[in-house]
This record gives sequence, structure tokens and C-alpha cells, in this order.
Amino acid sequence: MNDLKGKIVLITGASRGLGRAIAVLFNKEGARIAINYNKDEKSAMELKNTLNNSEIFRADVSSHEDVKSMVSKIHEKMGPIDILVNNAGVLRSISWDEFDDEKINELMSVNLMGPIYAVKECLNDLKKKHGIIINIASNAGVGTAAKNTSFYSITKAGVIMLTKRLALDFMDYGIRVNAIAPGWVESDMTIGGKTEKERKDLEDFFISRTTLKMFGRPEYIAEAALFLATEKSKYMNGQVMVVDGGRIDNLTHSV
Repeated sequence: MNDLKGKIVLITGASRGLGRAIAVLFNKEGARIAINYNKDEKSAMELKNTLNNSEIFRADVSSHEDVKSMVSKIHEKMGPIDILVNNAGVLRSISWDEFDDEKINELMSVNLMGPIYAVKECLNDLKKKHGIIINIASNAGVGTAAKNTSFYSITKAGVIMLTKRLALDFMDYGIRVNAIAPGWVESDMTIGGKTEKERKDLEDFFISRTTLKMFGRPEYIAEAALFLATEKSKYMNGQVMVVDGGRIDNLTHSV
């Protein structure tokens, strides 16, 4: 279909999980992908070798200087950015009894400040291109009842509000800003390091909490992102697409 032919797309945290799935699908649609990674250069390079006309760029999104340097390098190697996908994130399970300043600060700096830094550094490009921003939030930011996710949920609620504010702040530039709030999706972030039995138990647990009796796959989120990146969603701005299989343990729409 080539809906994204010639577009330059920066995807943060693209070497694995949701970011990787989005990169693969967008590239099939003709986009050139700026693959951001922080630590896993091997996976980033492996992805690059499977895509057409794409490049890898290391940056810790929680560092403003890193993000600024990355965007400069993207300009040198690829050109101005048409679409920004703020995907990089971390998940930490923290109870109030196990309050951990370091982990909480990591959540805030990666999940919330990361998108802010990326938007700030890509903004000039997006203004000129009437570009698109897609923020990957979480249904945790809408209000799921999962235990020990309060601090993670706060950061993702921040991403949702950031999405709405950016849509208002950039309305005069023709920049569209929308978010996806995935449910539990099978990825390195959610099942990495778990045994086969632990994975199966986790999958069964979350399947039981969806009306569709399904477990999330990265491709489902990639398809939603593609919709937001094309003209098919041209009448959407400042919106949050909840893609979670119809979760039933939600504070706002539980059954």
C-alpha cells in the first residue's frame, strides 16, 4: 500500500517489543525508520538489517542531551523527521511498602520526560512537515486495577495528558497528536526473564481479564499505530485509543 512512502519515522525504543513491531510494519508501508535504542545495539542492528533504508541511533531518552544529539544525527544521515513515535518505556512493579526513589525516578524520567524531550527536539521538523506524533501510553494510565502499578500508572496518565495538551499546543501547526493505550502485551518488558510456566500463568491471568479472551501481541499495537500515522485517522487529534482486549478490571469501566 505504501501509505508512508518516503516518510522518516523516529521510533524510540525500537529495537524490541512494540517498537520493533511498529518499525517493521511502518517500513513495509514505505517509511524509513530511525531506530532508537539505548543498550541493545545487537537487536537494533539486527532490525536495521531486515528493514529498507533505515538507520540505528543510540540515545537514552531520559537524557535531554542524548535526545538532542540523536535528532541531530538523524538529520545528518536521513533528513527531517515526519513522524515521531514515543514508544520507549520501562515497567517497574513497586508497592507503597517497597517505596524506591531510584526506581520511581527512572519511571518518571523515561516514561514521561523521554517523550517530552523527543517532542521538543523534533518540533521544528514536525512544524515544517505538518507532522504526526504517536505516544504509547498504557491502559494503566486510564485506570486498571493491577496491583503495585501506581507509579507506572501515574507516568502513563501523564503521557495521556501530554497527548491532549500537545494537540492543543500545536493545533496552529497542523501537527496531529494521538496516543495508544495498550493492555498487557507479550514483549520483553512484560515477560522477559520469566520461566515458561510463569509466562503461561501470566497469559492465562490476563486473558481471564479481557472480554475478548485474548492476550496482546505487539502486532496489534503496530496496526493501531499505522492507522494513526496515515490519512485514515485524519479527523483524529488529542485522542487515546485503548487497545486492551476489552479489559474488565478497570476503575472507569469495570463490569
